[in-house]
Amino acid sequence: MASDSPKPLVLSNARVIDPARDLDAPGSVIIADGTILAAGPEAANQGAPYGAEIIDCAGAIAAPGLIDMCVSVGEPGAEHRETLASASDAAAAGGVTTICTMPETDPVIDDPALVDFILRRARDTASVNVHPIAALTKGLEGQEMTEIGLLQEAGAIAFSNGHKSVRNAQTMRRILTYARDFDALIVHHTEDPDLAGGSMNAGLNASWKGLSGIPREAEVIMIERDLRLVGMAKGKYHANLISTSDSAEAIRIGKDRGLNVTAGVSINHLTQNENDIGPYRTFFKMSPPLRNEDDRKAMIAALADGTIDILVSNHDPQDVETKRHPWAEAEDGAIGLETLLAAALRLYHSGDIELLPLLACMTCRPADRLGLETGRLTTGAPADVVVFDPDRPWVLEKSAIRSRSKNSPFEDARFSGRVLHTIVAGRPVYTYA
Repeated sequence: MASDSPKPLVLSNARVIDPARDLDAPGSVIIADGTILAAGPEAANQGAPYGAEIIDCAGAIAAPGLIDMCVSVGEPGAEHRETLASASDAAAAGGVTTICTMPETDPVIDDPALVDFILRRARDTASVNVHPIAALTKGLEGQEMTEIGLLQEAGAIAFSNGHKSVRNAQTMRRILTYARDFDALIVHHTEDPDLAGGSMNAGLNASWKGLSGIPREAEVIMIERDLRLVGMAKGKYHANLISTSDSAEAIRIGKDRGLNVTAGVSINHLTQNENDIGPYRTFFKMSPPLRNEDDRKAMIAALADGTIDILVSNHDPQDVETKRHPWAEAEDGAIGLETLLAAALRLYHSGDIELLPLLACMTCRPADRLGLETGRLTTGAPADVVVFDPDRPWVLEKSAIRSRSKNSPFEDARFSGRVLHTIVAGRPVYTYA
């Protein structure tokens, strides 16, 4: 990203939504020197800084830029699937101004030098903010804990084993205990690997398709184990991707016990279910697997009542070499940066959740969990802003996908809600033509 100071910017005639302030009102957003000067009704009559560019939002929504806590990229090691540059380009088109990258690269991000590499590459090539999540265990093998303190000092924002769970409870307990001394956030994939040997959600659908199933219990067993360990270690824990009603109930109980725990869910598990797999469509093969309709509805309810704190894309680019296989042999994963906001707006349009709390799950809540100053439109905050029309219709065409990989479960889907402008640190990085 360029280092020169951007010119002042005023977003006028906007519907300003700032979940951190419980604000939803007509107004303006005034930006100078990469920060928010004012946002909301009070900004509407303040005029514009000298030399400012004025963008008339024509009633569109101006909100904090989205923060995506679960983004896989191919750099380093698999740049043909995704680079930091292409991922940030896709993010900007989707209104995402901050991405947290998972450590599942080649080599794995388990060394301070590799954290520094990601940060340097992001500074040189990315158009949005990039925060690397470092590995919990060396090589993601679940055996030897990484140097959490050194990785954090190098710039790691959190620690995860990617889409692999730490099988050994003693190892996980030690990680949580050690990380506590650094106030480090542990982001864990909750799936018992000894139970999760199938390729889709266990049930009648899997039986009819002749596929081995992944039982719902594989998820909740790991969550309940982890919550017990969090209680022992007094650690800081985030269940990265939950997908069942039982898991939501376990998280709810953990919070009631006063544990420092949060939970996330992918947009796929709120807007799709196992029936969308259809005739073995491998773009719908992901981890955790798409569940049944009852679980999908339970995830929406848990997001709406605050049991689930954070909504992510679970962006995981895969190419034809890994996806064009029989279902059981295809890799898990789907891209989602460009469609996170648009797909989330389906929940708003259907009346399942109000717009302000929906945006909170993608802005101030992840910011608070990660200790970031972004995710809000308060005075002095970094000027990361998205302007979008929640009612503008569009269709996701494969030819228009900005990610290097095209494995979107929303291909040819119809959306209501289009990003018009994305601004990072006061600088426009995307404008809808």
